[in-house]
Amino acid sequence: MTARSIRTATAAAMAGALALGAAACSKPGTSAAGAGSGAKDSAVVGIAYEPESLSPLLGYGKDGNSKIFDGLLSLDGSMKLRPALAVELPKISADGLTYTYALRKGVKFSDGKPFGAKDVVFTYETILDAKTNNAAKTELDAVKSVRAEGDSTVVFTLKYPYAPFAERTVLPIAPEHVAGKQDVNTGPFTTQPVGTGPYVLTKWSKGEKLSFKANPDYWGGAPAVKKFTMAVVKDDDVRATRLRTGDLDGAILPPNLAKSFKSDSGRKTYAAKSFDYRTVTLPTHHEVTGDTAVRRALDVAVDRRTMVDKILEGAGKPAYGPVPTDSPWFAKGTERAHDPEAAKKILDEAGWKPGDDGVRTKDGVRAEFPLWYLSGDKLRQDHALAYASDAKKVGIDIKTQAGTWEVIEPRMKTDAVLAGGGAPADPDFDQYTLLKSSLAGDGFNNMAWYDNKAVDKALEAGRRSGEDAERKAAYTTVQQELVKNPGYTFLTHIDHLYVVNDSWDGLSTQTEPHDHGLASGPWWNVEDWKPKK
Repeated sequence: MTARSIRTATAAAMAGALALGAAACSKPGTSAAGAGSGAKDSAVVGIAYEPESLSPLLGYGKDGNSKIFDGLLSLDGSMKLRPALAVELPKISADGLTYTYALRKGVKFSDGKPFGAKDVVFTYETILDAKTNNAAKTELDAVKSVRAEGDSTVVFTLKYPYAPFAERTVLPIAPEHVAGKQDVNTGPFTTQPVGTGPYVLTKWSKGEKLSFKANPDYWGGAPAVKKFTMAVVKDDDVRATRLRTGDLDGAILPPNLAKSFKSDSGRKTYAAKSFDYRTVTLPTHHEVTGDTAVRRALDVAVDRRTMVDKILEGAGKPAYGPVPTDSPWFAKGTERAHDPEAAKKILDEAGWKPGDDGVRTKDGVRAEFPLWYLSGDKLRQDHALAYASDAKKVGIDIKTQAGTWEVIEPRMKTDAVLAGGGAPADPDFDQYTLLKSSLAGDGFNNMAWYDNKAVDKALEAGRRSGEDAERKAAYTTVQQELVKNPGYTFLTHIDHLYVVNDSWDGLSTQTEPHDHGLASGPWWNVEDWKPKK
C-alpha cells in the first residue's frame, strides 16, 4: 500500500471515531429528498475516513479536488487535465525538463489576500523540504527547482524527463502569508486552512464531521450548494442506517448495503470505476510470509473471481497487481488462475508438509500468521475471511483480527494486513511507493517490506523515461516480477458505490483512486450541483 493512498484515507482512521451519535442535521423519519440537510442549498454526506491534516503541505488533497484549495491544474469528469489556478496547460520544453505555467490573475484566497506565483513556489519548496512531514514527497522527486517569473508565471525545472509531471501539479496551493509564518507540521494551518477553492472550512469536529460553506468570491463562480457537511462514519452499517433514517443525504456504501436502496425512488446509486484494490501484505520479516514459496502458493490458492461475485456482488474485477486488467498499462499474461492443487505442489516442493491437523510445517515452523483488517470495514473483513478460507484449503492457517490503525501500524513489519491502494493517473503514482525497497518501513509505504532489485530497477526506469514504449516495458517487468515473487496477494479491484438523495442535478463520478471520500464520489463536483426544481 502506498503512503499516498493510505496516509490520507485509511491512516486517517487512526482518529477512529464512529459517528454513532454525531449531530444529525434533521430528525429521523424525514423524507428521502433533502433529508439530511433539510434544505435544497445544503447537503450532508457520509464518508468513512477523515484526513489527519487539511494542509496540502502535509499531503492533503495532493491528487486534486480538495474543495478548500485549487491546484495549478485539475481533472475533469473524464480525468483529463484542465486549467485551474493556471490559465492554460503548461508549456513543456522539447527536452521535457522545463514546465512553464501562466497563472490566473485576480484570484484571492478565502481571507481576501491575493494569490500569486510566490505561493506556488512556497508550496512546492516547502513540501520538498526535509523538515516537512509529507510522506508523499517522493512523488516530486523529479523537481530540481521551481521559480517565479513575476507575479503570474511559474517555471519548474526537472532533474529528468518525468512523463506524468503535469498530473502532479493538481496539488493544492497553500498561501505563503499564512502557512509560511508557522510551523509547517504542527501549526494551526493544518486544521484551519485558507485556500482559493470553492468551499471554506467552517468547523472540523474530529471524528464527527467537517463543515463547509460556499466561497462567495470563488473565481470559478459561487456554488449553489451553500452548506456542505461531511459526516465521518467509520462503520459501513451505521452509515447505511443514518442514510436510511434521514440523517444523511448521501453516503459511500459497500455493494450489499448499496443494493438495499435499489427500490428507493427517492435516491440514486452512482457507481464509480476505480483503481482501488484490496491486497494482503506478506511481510518479508515474518518466517512464514517471508518465504517466496508461501507467497507464490497463496497467489494461486486465492479465488479472486468468487470474491468479486460474492463479496463485491459483481461491482469490481479480479486483481493481479496494482494495475487493473482493463488498463492499457496492464501486462497481459500476468493473470493467475485459481489453482489450489498448484498451490499445494509449490508448498510440497518447498518443504512445507501437511501436519496431522492439516496445517503445514517446515523445519518446525507452522504455516500460520495473523492477518489484520480495519475494524468496521465490512469489505476488508469479508476479503480477509475469504482469503483465510482459501489459504486453509492448501494447509496455511491465517488468524484474522480486527483493529484500528493505532493497533495495526506498529505490527506491519511482521504481520499481514488487508490493505488498499491504487491511483489512476499514472503507474508511477502507486507502484513506486508500494514496491520500492528503499521505502520499506516509511510509514505506509511498501508495507510488505518488499525487496526485489529487478523491480527497483524497473520502477526507476519507468519514472525517469520520457518514452511511452520504455515506460510500458518497465511496468510490464514489474508485473511479471510480481508473478515470480509476489510480496502481496492482490485480490480485487473495487467499483465504489454511492447512494445519494435525488435532489440535485449535475451529479457524476470520476475514475477514482483508493483515497476516496472527501475528494471523490458524486460530490467531486458539488460546487456544480444545482437543486432540482
